[in-house]
Amino acid sequence: MLKDEGLTLGRCKVAALMKEQGLVSKQPGPHKYKVANVERLDIPNTLDRKFDVDAPNKAWCGDITFIWTGSSWSYAAVVIDLFKRRVIGYSMSSRPDAALAIRALDMAYEMRGRPKGVMFHSDQGCQYTARKFRQRLWRYQIKQSMSRRGNCWDNSPMERVFRSLKSEWIPATGYDSEAEARRDVSNFLMNYYNWERPHQFNKGISPAKAEELAKKVFGYA
Repeated sequence: MLKDEGLTLGRCKVAALMKEQGLVSKQPGPHKYKVANVERLDIPNTLDRKFDVDAPNKAWCGDITFIWTGSSWSYAAVVIDLFKRRVIGYSMSSRPDAALAIRALDMAYEMRGRPKGVMFHSDQGCQYTARKFRQRLWRYQIKQSMSRRGNCWDNSPMERVFRSLKSEWIPATGYDSEAEARRDVSNFLMNYYNWERPHQFNKGISPAKAEELAKKVFGYA
């Protein structure tokens, strides 16, 4: 981000300036993953960690996370395109049900121009194994892929989005209301994360800008 503003600054200088100002980086705490061995044999891990795709709308990933909103938890479902890790759909609700995941998928499907031949990858959460969600995938002619049970690395691009959201953006005490959370999370996902935040996968370019660059160079639709 400093480079885009014409400033040359190394990591050591940044560390020295942070120390001088009494600033420390915010790091997420350890996460406890469930241990389970039951697999969904009818929905295999077709993606198989092949996260590098060569064009838009070949593989999407989805997941759900929880956010504190005053007096209760709210839930956010997010969909990204693996091509440049761009957020293409999201939804928030007080209930972590299949309808939440469907709304995020609907937004992605419409936002991307109703593409054909997409693969949708997620974990084995009940929202994604629900009949209603699978019927929506069938309607959109989207092939379903699922992580192995209890293996977070099988959906690591989505885990990375949520880590950025929670460690860099959401207040430590959460939000005062669901309405405030909706506005702020939307701003992070669709504006800051997509258009401003440098992404290591894109060599420091934000996901949306990386997509725009790919369109100019390779002529993707």
